[in-house]
Amino acid sequence: MAPPGEREETSVRKRRVASSKTGTNSAKDGVEETNNQVKDELKEKRQPTLRRGTYWLTRIVLLRSVAFIYFVAFTVAFNQNKQLIGTNGLMPCKDYLNSVKRYVGGKIGVAALAYTPSILWLLDWTVMDTNLDAVALLGMTVSGFVLVTGMANMVMMTLLWLLYHSLVNVGQLWYSFGWESQLLETGFLAIFLCPLWSLSQVPLGCPPSLISIWTFRWLIVRIMLGAGLIKIRGDQCWRDLTCMDYHYETQPVPNPISYYLHRSPWWFHRFETLSNHFIELIVPFFTFMGRRMCIVNGAIQILFQVVLIVSGNLSFLNWLTIVPSLACFDDASLGFLFGSGAKKAVLEAEKETKTRPTTKGMLIRRVVNVSLGLLIGCLSIPVVMNLLSSRQVMNTSFDPLRIVNTYGAFGSITKERTEVIFQGTSSADPKAPDAVWEEYQFLCKPGDLFRRPCLISPYHYRLDWLMWFAAFQTYEQSEWIIHIAGRLLANDSAVLSLMDHNPFHGRDAPRWVRGEHFKYRFSRPGSASAAEGKWWVRKRIGAYFPPVDLEGLRGYFQSRNWPHPHIPVKRR
Repeated sequence: MAPPGEREETSVRKRRVASSKTGTNSAKDGVEETNNQVKDELKEKRQPTLRRGTYWLTRIVLLRSVAFIYFVAFTVAFNQNKQLIGTNGLMPCKDYLNSVKRYVGGKIGVAALAYTPSILWLLDWTVMDTNLDAVALLGMTVSGFVLVTGMANMVMMTLLWLLYHSLVNVGQLWYSFGWESQLLETGFLAIFLCPLWSLSQVPLGCPPSLISIWTFRWLIVRIMLGAGLIKIRGDQCWRDLTCMDYHYETQPVPNPISYYLHRSPWWFHRFETLSNHFIELIVPFFTFMGRRMCIVNGAIQILFQVVLIVSGNLSFLNWLTIVPSLACFDDASLGFLFGSGAKKAVLEAEKETKTRPTTKGMLIRRVVNVSLGLLIGCLSIPVVMNLLSSRQVMNTSFDPLRIVNTYGAFGSITKERTEVIFQGTSSADPKAPDAVWEEYQFLCKPGDLFRRPCLISPYHYRLDWLMWFAAFQTYEQSEWIIHIAGRLLANDSAVLSLMDHNPFHGRDAPRWVRGEHFKYRFSRPGSASAAEGKWWVRKRIGAYFPPVDLEGLRGYFQSRNWPHPHIPVKRR
């Protein structure tokens, strides 16, 4: 037995050990509690994880992108329609509608609407300029709302589609470009991304249909394959890899970057051409090779379009081509564009969609989605046959509503740039040696040798673009050229608003106007011309059309039912 003193010492030691263990346990508990609190805080701060294969955020991006293109297109229409297709325009749409009306039997009925689908049939033609402005302003308002809010429904997107359809179908030559049909097809597909009535970025109970997403993917596949195949089957320079030696200088409306890219070394131009073939002919098939490769396709196509945007003014074409490429991305890959609030809303919507019982409306929506897929599939048959044909045609519609179309661009490349330059003189005799001819300047197309190439994309000057085509045709093939000349002889404000410089501003109108044909080339950096500040050098080819005056054009105008401009009193 231990002595009493030793027993007391032992018991004290035990109490100390027990106390030490208790303290250690308390510290551990405190650390664990702190760790748990930190974990909870991290969970709260952690971004919600989005699932792969859902497209709520993709829908928002797609709708905003389509709305942006619509907004640009309607803005162009508002600024230029009256001068081009208005009551006193170069090609009045009222005259066109009257010709269609006569063609279908003299009545405005189903036949007329089927031949030229447009709400302008139903409006008062005596105020056609007001109608055109109203259509454009309404389109700008609706598309602007969708762009800013990211919210849309089927009613709004259908309205945008109908409004732009109404303009394209009466726009005649001025709306004859491939991107018009491409916007109408893209806009049609966007209708089926939306709920019928409700307005919300993440509409509950209405998840984006996978069929709808695939219609956009199918569109980008057709656009790129069409563009690639028309090149391989077209100009020899696409096969010998020399097209990019000319493209930057001879494209419709070059920009300042085009000037420098044109002078790239030959091997870079060969690389560009090979890359173009790879991106347009090979990469589209990545769409069908699983999620990762589909995303790769989308990223490559977007990067490709950005390069094209930087290198030239091709209207909103390349911006529009980016839109279907966005459908290659799902919510998980687009999450970096959105904050935690949008992501949480998507997760909640996804959760509710799974738990919500199937309703009659949801069943109807599924039928609509399947019907959309069948419609696109059926309308794609002639388009695919065209792609496979050795006689492929580009930018063509096989149905009056332009729901599924063929596409392509630059199947042939012009090797030399030519320009038509309008000139006017106040001289009574255009052949007089002392006659001074002064040049008109367009808003963007090359003219003044010292003017820097413009940078306007995605905006578009329709007259400037058509002048590029006119330059490698004759004025007999482009009679509207003479119509412009007649308007210039009268100092017509409508036509002059489409130009940058009127040499007779504040003076009497010219007595004579002529068209001169020039060959244009970029000045070489470091050359004497460049040192003088010239972006272009030119050489005269000859007369494009001879000097004309108002009296001499009277018969020409009357034979084409054009209103003859008023001859100033001073000249009578």
